[in-house]
Amino acid sequence: MTSDTARTVEHAGGGDRVRTGVWFVGARGSVATTAVAGCAAVTAGLHPPTGMVTETDPFTHAGLPSLPSLVFGGHDTACTPLTKRAEELTWAGVLPHGLATAIRGELEAADGEIRPGGPLPGDGRTDEELIGTFAADLHAFRDRHELARVVVVNVASTEPLPEPGAQRLAPSSLYAAAAVRAGCPFVNFTPSTGLRTPDLMDAAEAGGLPHAGRDGKTGQTLLRSVLAPMFVQRALPVRAWSGTNLLGGGDGAALADPAAAAAKNAGKERVLSDVLGRTPEGEVHIDDVPALGDWKTAWDHIAFDGFLGSRMILQTIWQGCDSALAAPLVLDLARLVARAHEAGLSGPLPGLGFYFKDPDNGPAALSEQYGELLAFARRLREVR
Repeated sequence: MTSDTARTVEHAGGGDRVRTGVWFVGARGSVATTAVAGCAAVTAGLHPPTGMVTETDPFTHAGLPSLPSLVFGGHDTACTPLTKRAEELTWAGVLPHGLATAIRGELEAADGEIRPGGPLPGDGRTDEELIGTFAADLHAFRDRHELARVVVVNVASTEPLPEPGAQRLAPSSLYAAAAVRAGCPFVNFTPSTGLRTPDLMDAAEAGGLPHAGRDGKTGQTLLRSVLAPMFVQRALPVRAWSGTNLLGGGDGAALADPAAAAAKNAGKERVLSDVLGRTPEGEVHIDDVPALGDWKTAWDHIAFDGFLGSRMILQTIWQGCDSALAAPLVLDLARLVARAHEAGLSGPLPGLGFYFKDPDNGPAALSEQYGELLAFARRLREVR
């Protein structure tokens, strides 16, 4: 970090002494790298907190940990350092030119806290051994930096849902189990299983841990959660709703697996069935287009009935950078869940459904979810 940046960070932090850990599963991926870079950039005053709902007025006095107080680390099976990943994201147009150099110190510090993940092919460790290793990494991270708490956030690639009767936990559930064992709140920003097994949910509740998930709502489903209520409120029956996603990068490669794509699409379809009261005709298709890198395009084709049976069509196109859409939400969630833990809240947090395709509980319409989020912020403000 340059001396000018260091002074800015010190000033922005307001002398924060209580620090909060954010531990990414998939710590060298595009989303985690963008989140670390974005936190450093906003803290240093290099860029505004665009897309961060927690930086808007309703959250000012909610007691959230400040951005300068966040300390990053994580697990990953990849070895590319964050400085290199940031350079790659710069060339891809995700990060602005010059940012990776300006925040090199912060990237190196976070990279120094990334530990080997797993299981990798040929890894002979049992689930219990892997959970123990991951939990020990979390304990060491918390102790090393004298952190008040550590929030574990899963931003790894989507994995297929486990087969019925599977003898071993899914990788995302190994990390979730380690979080519970280490006394850490857990956020699942992916459609992978994570905490959603009966044993792990019970263990999280017994440990008094808050958790939130699953599958971050960044683009196509965000738009669906706005449009679907419109049709219901205007009494316009939806006959069919089809969608196509074109994306590249790690997500595109992971979702080329039909089983992983099925896990992803379940959340996309849920918002329609919840809001419309039924599942309309049509499917969502996901195509891997490596040339797109971190950018994605989503099309929706909606067929609906108008007055006197007139047939109508609405088509939408959503084009965006997935990492830049996800990173501010990830930072929001880490801060909100950390504050919930400090406030003594435990179990699923329905007030955070605003952020997810497949939330734990609560409404599916975005406007209603935003109302629940504001109520959650008020609840946090009332807890000292």
